[in-house]
Amino acid sequence: MLSNRVVQLKCGVKHDPWGKQGKESLAGHLWAQTPGSTGISEDETYSEMWMGTYPTVPARLLSTGETLENYLKRKPEVVGESVRQRFHTGLPFLPKVLSFSKALPLQVHPDKRLAEQLNLTKPEQFADPNHKPEIAVALSEFELFAGFKPLADIESLLAIKPLDQFIPAHATFDDELLRKICRIFLQLPPETVSETVSAVLSLPRKSFPPEHRYVPGLLERLSKQYTESDNGSLVAVLLMNYMTLQPGEAVCVPADSIHAYLRGDILECMARSDNVLATGFCPRPTRNNVELFARALSFKPHGPKEATLAHKKSEKGELGRTVEYAPPFSEFNVLATTLGKGEEERHKPIAGPSIVVVTRGNGEMVVEGEKKLDIHEGAVFFVGDGVPIEFMSSVGMDVYRPYAE
Repeated sequence: MLSNRVVQLKCGVKHDPWGKQGKESLAGHLWAQTPGSTGISEDETYSEMWMGTYPTVPARLLSTGETLENYLKRKPEVVGESVRQRFHTGLPFLPKVLSFSKALPLQVHPDKRLAEQLNLTKPEQFADPNHKPEIAVALSEFELFAGFKPLADIESLLAIKPLDQFIPAHATFDDELLRKICRIFLQLPPETVSETVSAVLSLPRKSFPPEHRYVPGLLERLSKQYTESDNGSLVAVLLMNYMTLQPGEAVCVPADSIHAYLRGDILECMARSDNVLATGFCPRPTRNNVELFARALSFKPHGPKEATLAHKKSEKGELGRTVEYAPPFSEFNVLATTLGKGEEERHKPIAGPSIVVVTRGNGEMVVEGEKKLDIHEGAVFFVGDGVPIEFMSSVGMDVYRPYAE
């Protein structure tokens, strides 16, 4: 243990069926680099490495095995007064690395009010009363569905036969109509979904507006992943923004915003919650109530530009090699430091807790100007309030640092 404010962590990993296989998974690769890890099995999928205090997959101190949650309860001073007063928890955010080779469940995360209601009435399914806004930063090429297309785009797509049958007669095309269409798609019986998908696949590409000629190919791809009868395909492909991001680009997903990640590796950070409402790309018995899902929907973002989260140079990086992702909610920001060969960076002390994770390369981390540590891909540290840190690398290194202040 370095000091009571900087501790190395051993993180947990999940094996969801949509995860990448074996060494193809960045989440699995990073998890397996922790000292004492059992290593990667090529027969397993590795979907998520969790780096926080949430009890489902808790991070532990590498030196003792104690959970980070319990450690922060024993030593609340390392969190910092401001964060303790505002959030009443040790770590108000939950960082993860995700790797997925096919679509995650079509989902929304309940807002604070709905989360409190669901936690009260169905605590076995909704284990906490918190909301779960999140951001996702691409670590590789990243395909996803996030938020709804602009209304005009949806209207032009649904004017195509046989999709026009799902628009109620004499309806005004607005967000409330979009809510109804989403509900209709999610409640269609499996045979109707299959028939609709087959009919769309039979149309010539020129039937679709130029900017949406990807629709048949994407429908076919999702049908192979989850069968032609999965309701999620119609909602995702016809109603939602389909985006492809490059490494370093990011999206912001507010609470109640519909999304389904499709392919890639990402750093994901969210408010400390694990509440999910899912209605597609998952087994029918596990799906949530469609009425509840439809009522919870918000209509932000409404277009791909609204979904993206830009980054800017961070004042916390003294040598100019750190950018910052600052979402419009208060639980966290994320720093990203990129070092080339022989480069270094200094982070000013942060007035709150943070998690440091190395996602590429290796180098050294100097804590409080004294303690020098060798760090490498997969190294994860908790850093407490008020600790100055320096990074340096002879070969190049990427470091992400979610924090609260």
